[in-house]
Amino acid sequence: MRLSLSTISTLNATFAEDVAAYAAAGFDAIGLWEMKLPADDEANLALLRAAGLEVANCIPTVPSFLQLGIPGLEGPEDPAERTRAICASIRRLARYDPECVVVLSGPLGALSEHEARTVVLDGLRRAAGVAREEGVRLGFEPIHPAQRASTSFVCSVEDALAALDEAGLEHVGLMADSYNLAGEGPGDLVRVVERIAGLHLADWPTEDLGPGARVLPGEGRGDAATFVAELRAVGWEGTLDVEIFSTPEHFWSLPADEAARRAYAAVSRLA
Repeated sequence: MRLSLSTISTLNATFAEDVAAYAAAGFDAIGLWEMKLPADDEANLALLRAAGLEVANCIPTVPSFLQLGIPGLEGPEDPAERTRAICASIRRLARYDPECVVVLSGPLGALSEHEARTVVLDGLRRAAGVAREEGVRLGFEPIHPAQRASTSFVCSVEDALAALDEAGLEHVGLMADSYNLAGEGPGDLVRVVERIAGLHLADWPTEDLGPGARVLPGEGRGDAATFVAELRAVGWEGTLDVEIFSTPEHFWSLPADEAARRAYAAVSRLA
C-alpha cells in the first residue's frame, strides 16, 4: 500500500521542496494541488521521477463546479468558466498519471438546490468525458456538512453516489476523506469499495485550531485507522494520502521536512 502526502499539507513550501522532503521522509507518492505546480510540467515530472515519487490524488486549481466560499480560493463565479477550467486541469494533470483527479460540487450560494444540482450534474458529465479521453479516473468528493455553506452541498457518500448515478456516471469514482466522512462510519465505504477512487486521511483536532483545521491521523478525533483497516480487509489497495489543512500557527508553520517526517510516522502506523 502506497503512502502519500498532499502538497496542501506543506502550504508554504515550494513544489521542489515538497518533493525533496516527501521523498526523504519515505513517502512513495505525492498528492498534487495544481495551484502549487510550476508551469513546466516536463521539469516537474523529471523531478518526481528522480525522487521516485508516484502521484496519488490531484486537486485542480479550480476544484468545484460552483464558486467556493473559502477566502483566497473562490475562483471565477461563472459555472461554465469553472467547468472549462476543470476540464483543462484534467487534461494537464493526466500527464502525471494520478490515482484520480478530484472534483467537488461547490456550495449552493444563491442557487436553489435544484438549480445547483443541474449545474453540477452537467459539469460532472463534461469532466467525466474529458477524464475518459485522457485515460484518468475522476473522483467526486463529498465534504463534511459543517462546510456545506462554503465548500460543497454534497455532504455524504450517499449524496455523492446519487449524483453520479443520476448523471449516468457509474464509472466515476468516489474520493473519500476520513475527515469529511466523520460520523458516517467506515462501513459506508466498505459497501461501495469498488467506487473508491482515492482516500485522504486526517483527524479532527481535539481543540479549536481554526475553521476547517485538521490534524494528523491518530493525533485527534476520528476514524482514520478504522477506515484503513476495514478497507484493507475487503481488498482495497489504494494509496493512503494524508491531507492536512491548518493555520500559520499550527501544522502549516512547520518546515516541509519536519511536516513530512511527522506525517509519514503517523500514516505508517495505519499501513
